[in-house]
Amino acid sequence: MASAQSRLADRRHTRLMVLRVLVLALLATLVARLWYLQVRTGQTFRDAAAANDVRTVVTPAVRGDILDDEGRPLVDNRSALTLSVDRNTLLSGKDHGAATLARLAAVLNTTPQAISDQIRPCTPKVPKPCWNGSPLQPIPVGRNVTVQQALAISEQHELFPGVLAGPDTIRRFPAPYHLNAAHILGYLSPITEKELDKASAKNEVMQRSDVVGRSGLEETYDSYLRGKPGVTQVSVDIVGHAQSTVANTPPVNGDHLVTSIDSRIQAIAEKELGNAVSRARSQTSPTNGRPYVADSAAVVVMEARTGRVVAMASTPTYDPNIWTGGISQADYAALSDQAAGVPLLSRAYQGQFAPGSTFKAVTTAAMLQNGYGTGTYDCSPSFSYGGQSFTNFEGEAFGPISLKRAIEVSCDTVFYRVAFDMWQKDGGMKPVPHPAEPIATMAHAFGLGSKTGIDLPGEAAGDIQDRAEKQATWNKMHDIWCKRAKNGYPELTGSDPDRAKYLQAIAKENCADGYQYKPGDAVISAIGQGGDLVSPLQLARVYAAVANGGTLMQPQIGRAVISPDGKLVKDLPPIVTRKLPLSGSTLSFLEDALHGTAIEGTAGPAFAGWPQNVIPTYAKTGTAEVYGKQTTSCFVAYAGTETGPRYVVAMMVSQGGTGVGTSGPSVAAILAALFGVDMGKPDPHGTLPTALPAIRPDGLLPALPPATTLPTPPPPPPAGQTGQNGQEAAATKPTT
Repeated sequence: MASAQSRLADRRHTRLMVLRVLVLALLATLVARLWYLQVRTGQTFRDAAAANDVRTVVTPAVRGDILDDEGRPLVDNRSALTLSVDRNTLLSGKDHGAATLARLAAVLNTTPQAISDQIRPCTPKVPKPCWNGSPLQPIPVGRNVTVQQALAISEQHELFPGVLAGPDTIRRFPAPYHLNAAHILGYLSPITEKELDKASAKNEVMQRSDVVGRSGLEETYDSYLRGKPGVTQVSVDIVGHAQSTVANTPPVNGDHLVTSIDSRIQAIAEKELGNAVSRARSQTSPTNGRPYVADSAAVVVMEARTGRVVAMASTPTYDPNIWTGGISQADYAALSDQAAGVPLLSRAYQGQFAPGSTFKAVTTAAMLQNGYGTGTYDCSPSFSYGGQSFTNFEGEAFGPISLKRAIEVSCDTVFYRVAFDMWQKDGGMKPVPHPAEPIATMAHAFGLGSKTGIDLPGEAAGDIQDRAEKQATWNKMHDIWCKRAKNGYPELTGSDPDRAKYLQAIAKENCADGYQYKPGDAVISAIGQGGDLVSPLQLARVYAAVANGGTLMQPQIGRAVISPDGKLVKDLPPIVTRKLPLSGSTLSFLEDALHGTAIEGTAGPAFAGWPQNVIPTYAKTGTAEVYGKQTTSCFVAYAGTETGPRYVVAMMVSQGGTGVGTSGPSVAAILAALFGVDMGKPDPHGTLPTALPAIRPDGLLPALPPATTLPTPPPPPPAGQTGQNGQEAAATKPTT
């Protein structure tokens, strides 16, 4: 019995010892943890606790202006009224702001829920719209409101606790000389989630309420124009009420962008583009007797030696003010409407047109650099091969003529024969391992078939058809072509059966051997048709390279970035892309032929009465045929002396008729404005400024004369009057 009691006591003693050890171990662990938290990492947690007592308030910067070459604002800012909500004050009411939201929604013609969504804090589970800024910062819920709406809030502030009406800045388009320039300038829209993530990765302060540049110069130079927002650190109490300012960094306003755009020339270019469209629509097509549709058009004005864009216009266009204060879904749909011609699209650098005979400058350069001479060629009415016949424009013929004269009268058959000969030398239907393809190679050297690199987003690359391009297109389109070859085009059968039949026949041919570069492809490409597509900007760049002596420049609109106090932040000098593979003799020949075209060739009627002895002109016409559509009007010209500035103007009008008949007069009028010819004061140095505009240290722009109306030119000379060089302008009928 005693032994059993002894064993029981031992067990109890053992259990007590184990319990003591466990208690001591727990106490030791607790002490160690307390030491770690309070001593080892105490400062880290103290800093985190302090951070919880600080809120960040962001003050947006004023966006910089976009200026023309004289300092006139193309885009600036104007004061507007904005309604904002102080969320803490709003929610402190008995009904958590429900009545206030209802009254505010009535003022803004919206719903209480829509405003509530705008001011709710953003979290990973909260969908947009929401507010990702500081809860201490007033949240904008209505921008660019009317004075009546702002007064409704201000005069009855007791009914709108937490709602503030105050000044704000929004983008304004001053439109000197009543210009438009919508496609150049661009617009602003709210920042996206992806852009917020990028900004956060760069430690940039941005919020969901911020707007950023979209399209045009606003997008390209957004980082300069945007400036840097101000940041204020505010300490708050336990319920989030502000107590004091810990730190304050004021906002830095955005820089100004000085462009090469000249407001006067831009306005004239827009006016003349409209005149060309009206001119086309007043004429009828000889093929079907219907008025020309002239559904879209564009013009580009470029300084040849620098690549700077002086003016650029596109139609259809739109009012850039439509973006001010935000755009409605209906308005955006109208800008993107195919039936309206997609006004949002700039035909100047995003449009693609068949260049027609303006492409012959490239073909001629390829000829001269590959052993073809400038001597006699046969300008017969047609060229035939393998059952196919390729004719001159309206079947004209000039017999044996020089290459210079072939360019002046734009004889197609001369270039057909040369292109066919080049195709045969490359092996024809059985090409050699590395075909030279001189014309396509020269076109690529001139930058065609690729983007120019202009400082505007969304540029189109165009297309130059050669053997590799045909194979790549066939690989991509083969299945689609074969499906169309079998099923046809039922969507066109009812409305246009002839076109549906033609397209099905083309689809059958392409399905079978669309990868082959046939003689017809080579022949038609020589005169800028078939698969060749260029933008007016690319066309202007080609002729600028001829005008400046063989240097391919990168087109550029931005000229300099200047701080708000007038200091140079970044110079944007001309950018050379490359030297062209052209000899001096080739360039001289091209210039001589283009000058002859402007005086006694197809472009002559456009320059009747022009002072050629003071300011010589150089030009090429083009009338491109496009199946199922009316002809595309193309006209490109440049003017200026060898020592002064040379300006290139390229205009293209879709379904607009002939080059000289539709576009020629407008191109000549723009050149006349550039050199003062329109005012009877021809100046070989041009009328545009050469120095950057001076912005005063106080931020004010230079004082300039009012830019509200364009000067009225003197009346034109009577038809047939001789120019100052004593030569009568030729009345040669245009062949292309």
